[in-house]
Amino acid sequence: MNSLLTYFKSFFSSELTAIKLDGLEGVEKADAILQNLSTHKKIPGLSVSIIKQGKTILQKGYGFADIENKIAVNPNSSIFRIASISKCITGLAFGKMVEEGILDWDDSFYKHVPYYPKKQHDFTLRQLASHTAGIRAYKGKEYGLNKPYAIKDSLEVFKNDPLVFEPGKGYLYNSFDFVLLSLAMQEACSIPFKDYVKEKVLIPLDLMNTLSPKEVFSSIGVTQEISEYYTKTPIGFKKAIPVNNSYKLAGGGYLSTSSDIAKLGQAILTQKLLKTKTYKELLTTQKVKNASTYYGLGFQVSQDAKKRHFIGHVGSSVGAYSNLFVYPNEEIVIAVMVNCTDPKVQEDLDKAINSIHYNTENAS
Repeated sequence: MNSLLTYFKSFFSSELTAIKLDGLEGVEKADAILQNLSTHKKIPGLSVSIIKQGKTILQKGYGFADIENKIAVNPNSSIFRIASISKCITGLAFGKMVEEGILDWDDSFYKHVPYYPKKQHDFTLRQLASHTAGIRAYKGKEYGLNKPYAIKDSLEVFKNDPLVFEPGKGYLYNSFDFVLLSLAMQEACSIPFKDYVKEKVLIPLDLMNTLSPKEVFSSIGVTQEISEYYTKTPIGFKKAIPVNNSYKLAGGGYLSTSSDIAKLGQAILTQKLLKTKTYKELLTTQKVKNASTYYGLGFQVSQDAKKRHFIGHVGSSVGAYSNLFVYPNEEIVIAVMVNCTDPKVQEDLDKAINSIHYNTENAS
């Protein structure tokens, strides 16, 4: 413990010189902004992969995947928790099941999971995938559960709670929606959720570094570097609390590299894997009381800080913060992974994103 504290102290006392941004634009400015996050110790480690018009224009690691052992971040091999970007993967799997006739967008949840306690109102798979089903969000420290729950077993955490609102008449972003969605998908296809996703989404898209927690824990076939996970403190970073995200794989449990997540974004941009009409369902923002929720089915369908339209997801969980921004109009995919709980760097990431758009927006 003393050696660890000594190392952390030396890590934070060695301040490098920040890169001046004056005169920089485009990729060079984005690179400098991200490097400065590491220089100023705002993050322990960060991995970025950016594709523009089909070409990788920036793929780099900053800082450390493991501070104590001085393991640098590698965008091709450093495995991060991707948090809620997991919902995009689940959305694709949901679409694939619909195409295969295994289930339908508007199936009642109870059609596939009849043993779930009956609520005052029925709710559908579409409503679960769009956070309009009325399922409650985390209470207290539920976000940090460290129990080896299977998906079905985890129902005991929230199954007896009432709906927060009548399904379809409200919007409440939460991860339990996707626990229920993945359970329905698992029951419908009669194979484990993670196995279906691997066979139908991850392997076809060549996302071989995208893993479930069980695969990471067992280390079966894993040659990548699994990042350590940190929480920010007033004097630096400490190891994040241990969590087991296996039960909420669909909503926030996957781990991956930034290069894999950029590849995922590119597949979504070019609409690989699924039919055009399926993507239309997934990427159409749902409405509540005639107002947009800025959310489709597993995907944020929204605007960035500069009001540019994007699809994808921002993720935040224990020891992780992530961005997947897919810009259809500009043909840009941006994947960012940070191995820290809520590092408060979105404003900096937005500045880097703006720089990536600089050449496109100033071409005319």
